[in-house]
Formats: sequence, structure tokens, C-alpha cells
Amino acid sequence: MAATPIVLVDGSSYLYRAFHALPPLSAADGTPTGAVRGVVSMLKSLIRQYPESPMAVVFDAKGKTFRDEIYPEYKAHRPPMPDDLRPQVEPLHDCVRALGLPLLCIEGVEADDVIGTLAFEATRDGRDVVISTGDKDMAQLVSPHVTLVNTMKNETLDEAGVEEKFGIPPGLIIDYLALMGDSVDNIPGVPGVGQKTALSLLTGMNGGLDTIFGDLERVTTLGFRGAKSLPKKLEANREQAYLSYTLATIKTDCELPVGLTDLERPAPDVEALRALYTRLEFKGWLNELDNNGGDAKQTAAPGDAAVEDPEPERQTGFALDEQDYRAIVDEAEWQAFLERLNASDAVCFDLETTSLNYMVADIVGIGLALTPGEAVYVPVGHDYLDAPDQLDRARVLADLAPLLASERVTKIGQNLKYDLEVLARYDVPVGGPLVDTMLESYVLNSTATQHNMDALAKQYLGHETVSFETIAGKGAKQLTFNQIALEEATPYACEDVDVTLRLHAILRPRIEEAGRLSEVLDGLERPLIPVLTRMERTGVLIDTQKLGEQSRTLGERIEAIEKDAFELAGREFNLGSPKQLGEILFNELKIPVIKKTPKGAPSTAEAVLEELALDYPLPKVILEHRGLSKLRSTYTDKLPQLVNAESGRIHTSYHQAVTATGRLSSSDPNLQNIPVRTEEGRKIRTAFIARDGYSIVAADYSQIELRIMAHLSEDEGLLEAFANNQDIHSATAAEVFNVAVDKVSADQRRSAKAINFGLIYGMSAWGLGRQLNIERNQAQTYIDRYFERYPGVARFMERTRADAADTGFVETVFGRRLYVPDIASKNHTRRQAAERTAINAPMQGTAADIIKRAMIEVDAWLSGGEFDAWMVMQVHDELVFEVKNDQVEAFKAAVSERMMQAGELSVPLLVEAESGANWEEAH
Repeated sequence: MAATPIVLVDGSSYLYRAFHALPPLSAADGTPTGAVRGVVSMLKSLIRQYPESPMAVVFDAKGKTFRDEIYPEYKAHRPPMPDDLRPQVEPLHDCVRALGLPLLCIEGVEADDVIGTLAFEATRDGRDVVISTGDKDMAQLVSPHVTLVNTMKNETLDEAGVEEKFGIPPGLIIDYLALMGDSVDNIPGVPGVGQKTALSLLTGMNGGLDTIFGDLERVTTLGFRGAKSLPKKLEANREQAYLSYTLATIKTDCELPVGLTDLERPAPDVEALRALYTRLEFKGWLNELDNNGGDAKQTAAPGDAAVEDPEPERQTGFALDEQDYRAIVDEAEWQAFLERLNASDAVCFDLETTSLNYMVADIVGIGLALTPGEAVYVPVGHDYLDAPDQLDRARVLADLAPLLASERVTKIGQNLKYDLEVLARYDVPVGGPLVDTMLESYVLNSTATQHNMDALAKQYLGHETVSFETIAGKGAKQLTFNQIALEEATPYACEDVDVTLRLHAILRPRIEEAGRLSEVLDGLERPLIPVLTRMERTGVLIDTQKLGEQSRTLGERIEAIEKDAFELAGREFNLGSPKQLGEILFNELKIPVIKKTPKGAPSTAEAVLEELALDYPLPKVILEHRGLSKLRSTYTDKLPQLVNAESGRIHTSYHQAVTATGRLSSSDPNLQNIPVRTEEGRKIRTAFIARDGYSIVAADYSQIELRIMAHLSEDEGLLEAFANNQDIHSATAAEVFNVAVDKVSADQRRSAKAINFGLIYGMSAWGLGRQLNIERNQAQTYIDRYFERYPGVARFMERTRADAADTGFVETVFGRRLYVPDIASKNHTRRQAAERTAINAPMQGTAADIIKRAMIEVDAWLSGGEFDAWMVMQVHDELVFEVKNDQVEAFKAAVSERMMQAGELSVPLLVEAESGANWEEAH
């Protein structure tokens, strides 16, 4: 680009984006200011970046445009301008003019058309253009001379960037919009053609609408899902597609009252800016003007000294620099604030407690916020020496109970499940819409960052929060919250809710802009919060005596293994010491080193020992010792220590925002990792029992990921096998080994099972050969034969790799996005790993979505009271229940039916429900 390009700013785009992305900031007199502040911050950034460039800010004018005449329903679904945004338009226009920027508002056309026309004129004159916008439609204007800049996302798009982002060059963007339509502008498009189909059409046909409609028969040969039935749909909507093309086309030939020479910038009007910043209470920018002339100096040449902005622009365009945080310990002040709470439609709250264990935590105080920048802390349980008088906890909770239970009021929080569980200890139910910023961040991008509040504040607000260690200390001397002075507790607690409220204002709009993520958040993750709360608080009963017996047995076995290891090594050593083990294996026994640690020492990691165990006895013994020691320390010794004194049960914590694929994880104890492939591991499950008069019922999805593979790949062989309820492993064995299904041997079925699951997880021929104990070449033959018999699977894998490389993510059946950032890595190993992840993630993620849907449905069904039953655990693809003995058989049939209806795939879901006195018996 040229050193001084013409900069054209899409003011209308940024006005709405700033309004929806930023918290509802306002001046003391109630005048809303958030959108003004966001747009002005963006403009100041552009002025600093392009100090000598001609510049104009373009807004939509009032009234209809030529598109309304062509299609009266154009933008018919758009709601009127929000009441809080309307009064911000005029002061924003005043700020633009005071900054010395030409402001354009042309009747009869849209801002896009004005920008398109000016960009065309500049290109014709050989001038470079930067269009600052957040509107995807503008990508059609990109050319060798025109670049898009989105300052709110720090994104720049040239021709290559457009193709990388959308999968097509700028010249096909209009066709892309015409095919899939635009619900925001009410551009109809072709019914049933979405983003992926439109992209597949344009790339497959290597052309736009004219190419597609000129050879509809060729569309059937493109090979993507639904291609065969698409020509009829296209033909029936030919006129609508071309109408949509006209509506989506940005005009570049508007008659404008201004030209390029009118875009030179006059000097900023410092006095007008001072008056505006004073009225709008932009104190940081006002101080800048008073101190150094501020915006007037931003027009300095590139070689001059830069002026630092005291309010550095963050991703969101606002700072946490003005706060009204206070503690409420006075009854009258509490009643006044309570009136405000009860009049609100949404409240952000956070409990400060004595413990992270929700089963024993006592409430020490409550942080509350209604608007950004203002928060209160209501202490109710600080009991340190000389602690001031505080409001009565029971009284405060009673005052809040109707608000928290209200179905009308939205409750906003960070990791809300914990707060709901602690409130349940005090018999305070929480109802209505639940908004969790942790889950918003997780759904938006599960791999981009950690999802705790400190990480999110840094990521999205550029703000370093006060850590708990800062006010409470570390280690054994760390204080609990009830011991922390109010002077330190108040800003800490208030910051929590203030930051959470601001995060929600940023994250929710981004989710709504990204595919079907709002469906994942609103249909799966948010409704799951109270379900997990109930399941965790119910807990599961364990037989501590049986676990004690297992610990003793394991201890005896571990001692015997140690003796075997000493005999094989020729001397005693510490089996738990990698250094001593390495000395024995590689120096004394002269076993070859196959891998080293980053520090250069021979590795004794589990994978290394597994490989060595194929040829040497001592590594095999060490692996057995490690496995049994972990079982004893993690489960048989630890589980009895986790039994809650009041309930007599163990209460795990399920985590929604940990795994990349959407699967739940659990901790204290981790119920997801209890081994089931060994006899000792299965014995641990015999200690999970039901109360007297009840049984354990385990309902498990059968081969769910393989069924999802059949659905996604549309492979005819797999679809037929599942439709006919065949044993899929025997069916695969029959195909791979070329034998009749009824002639498949046990070994052949075992090999086919390894192939079926191995390919889902991207297993190589080497890995399969190792698992089946066969040569790599033989394993490769099995894999090749599998893909010959199931060609749809091969096509699905190739298509998924390509889609992931184009977009950077894959999706589940229900719209969850799973990002694979290493898919474009230049490192071959990392790229291959990312490709394996891309293939597996849609299956794992869809399975996770299905069981979450099932949990929500089953929980609602159980609340009706038809059965005397509780959901007590979720482990992988399995739900575990405690059911009254005389209802077990009826319950198994009913719960299986509901779980099978949790996902509509092109193959039937199968659920196997069994019962027993303990968890192991129920399999």
C-alpha cells in the first residue's frame, strides 16, 4: 500500500458494533456514551496510524434507498435503532467533525455505496485505499489498491487475506452472499444453501452465478453433501438468486456531492473537543487535551514525537479506569440498593466463601453489579479481630431469594455452577436465565485461552485483576476470605463482578456473530448448569470397606512386583525414581535408549516403557507397578477420604470448560479416568453402590462415535450396517478380510475393532501394527482395504482436512466450533497432529453434545416425578442412575428411549442400559 492511502471509515458499521460490544456506559446525567467512546477510540487509533492520509467517516442517511425500491422487504426484519443508541448519533457526529474528519451522509444510498464509489474513483486514479469496517460485505471491494482494516478485531484483509478468510477471491464475494443470503439485511438468497454449500458451489464450479446456472448438471458431480439434489433447488430460485446478487452488490457509481479532493482533513477543533469530552465525561481524553493539546497533536508527521494516549486502546476500546466500588454494611443503604436490584432485568453476582469445596463452603459476602464501573460488596461473614458490624447473612439471603429465583431476571456470573451449589446449602434456589462468562469464552473458542476470570480479563479487557494470593497470601499461611479485612476484600469482590459484567458485554456479541455458537451456548451449555448442580450435590455412594480391602490387596501385589523388579535388576532401587530406573535400564542392563528428555537424559516415560516391554521383562514389570500404585493412591486410598461427613457420599466437580472437544471432565475425584480394561480397575467400580432398596443403572451409548462417523461421512457401507443393526466390527472384518459376516473369527473382529476406532483417532499403519502385533506393511494393507470398502470415510477425512485448513476450525453436527490452530503449521509433525485432531474432533464433539442434550432432557423428565431415581454420574458416553428396585426394568426402557432421541442422525443411536447392586454389575 502507498505511504498515504485514502482512509474511508464505515461509521455506521462501527457505531452498531461498538454499541453491542461495549458495556452500556453513561454520563452522570444518564446520557449513554458507550458507542461514542468506542467509535472515537477507533478513530483516534486510525489518526495515529495514518497521520497524513485523507480520511472520511461515512454514515447511513435516514430514509429509504434504491434497494428498498427493488425489494420492499430489504432490511424489513431489522429492529429500530435501540433507544440507548439513538441519542449517541448526534454527539458522535459532533466528535467526528471536531476531530477534523470529513463526515459524509448521502441520501438514497447506503454508506457502503458511498465508500464503494470513492474507492473506485481512487483506484481509477491510481490511489491506494484503506477501508476501515467490520462489515464482511465490503470484502467484494478488495483489490490490489483496496485493503480492509477492522480495528476492533485488529484484522487486515488484502486479496490473499480475503481468500484465506472466506475461501474465495474478492471477485466471488457477491455471488457468495447471493447464494446464502443475509438474514440481517433480509437478502433472501437460495433457500437451503448455507455458508458451506455456497462455498462448495463456487469453488467446485470455479465461477459465480453465471457459471453455476449455465451448467446445473455439473453441480451434481461436485461430490459434496446434497449436491445431487441442489440443481432443482437452484433452478426454482434462479430469479431470487440474481435479485440477491443485485441487493448484495455495493454500488461504485453513485453521484456524490463530494470528491476525493474534499477528503483533506482540517485541523482538529480543540475547544469543540474539550466541550464534547466534558459533556460526555471522557476524563482521560479531556486530561490529554488539557496537558498537551491531545488530538491536535495527533496530526504530527511520522517523524515527530508520538503523543501517548493515557487510555491505551485495548481490544474492546475501553479501560477499567473509573470505578465506584463500595461495601454495604448499613441497613438503609442495603434497602436502597435492593430496590435497584429488584427493578433490574439482569444482575451480576459472585459469592465470596471460605472454601472451594461447594459442599462445605460458607458464604462470607456477595458481590453485586448492575452497570459497568459500579459494584457493591455485601459482607456477611468476616470474623477477624475488630471486624466491623455487618448485615445478617440469613436476612440478606432472604432479601435476595425472590430476585435469584425469579424467571424474569437474568443472572450473570463467572463459573456460576459453584455459586448455585453454595446457595443450595442455604436453601436458596436460583432460576431464570443463567449467563456464565466462563462458558461464553469456552464456546467462542475452547482452545484460545484459559477460561478463568483472570485470563479472560487480560485477554479481552487488557486488565490485570487482583489475584487472591495478593490479598490472602500463599501456602499454609494463606487466609480464608472471612479473615481478610474489608478494605482489601471490597475492591477484590467488586472487581470480580465488574469485570464479569464487562466480559459478558464483549463475549456475547462475538458468539452471535460466529455461526451457530449461540445455539450451542443457549441450547447446551447454559441449560446444563443446573443439571450438573443437582447431580453433583446428589453425589454417589461408595463402599469404603470394600475399597479398604482393595487397598490392602493392591499393596500386597505391589510389594511382590517390587521383589520381581529387584531380582530382574540385580539389586534394590526406588521404582518411582526416573533417575535410578534409567541407571538400571540403560547403564547396567544395557537396554538401548530410544528417546531422550529435553535435558538429554534417557527417557523412562510410559510410552517408552511400553515399547521396551515388547522385548525386555523389567520395563513390563515397572509398568505394572506404576499402574497398580496409581490405582491405590488415586482411588482405593483417596476415595474414602473424599466422603462428605453430612451426606455420606462423594461429590465430584464436573467441568464444562476444560476439554477442547466439549466433553465434560471431573475432579476430586476424577471419575472419567477409572480404568476399565484391567481387572483391578473394574474392581474399583464395584465400590460404587446404591442405598438400600435401590439399584445402580448404567445407560451407555453404543459405538456412538462410529455412528457419528457414518452420519458425517455418508458412507453407504457404514450407513447400511448400522441401519440393519449389524455388529459394526464384524461387518468391517467381513469387508477387510473378505469373508462372510458369519465366518468372522474372534481375532478378525478384534483387528477390525482396532481399525474402526484407530482410524477415528488418526492411527497410523505403524500404530495399528503395534497394537495388533503385526508388521507395518500388513497393517497398511488392512487400512487400504478399509478405505476401499468404505470410500465415503476417505472422502470425509480428506474434505475435513481441507475445510480445516481453509477455515482453521471444524464443527460438530450441532454447530460447536473446534479450532485447530496448527493446521497450517510449517512443522510437519504438528500439522499432522492437527489434521488428526480435525478428523476426530467433530465425532468426539458431536458425541459430547449428544450426551449433554440427553442429560438436559433426562433431568427435566426426572423432575416430573414419574420415577424414584436420581442421575448420579456422567462418565464419557454413559449416564449412571440410582433407581428404586421395583422400578428398575421400566426405568431402563424409558431412559434408553429418551437418550436415543437426544440426537437426530442418519443412523439410529443405540443405548444399552443395565442394572446391578454396584456400578460394575450394571455393565
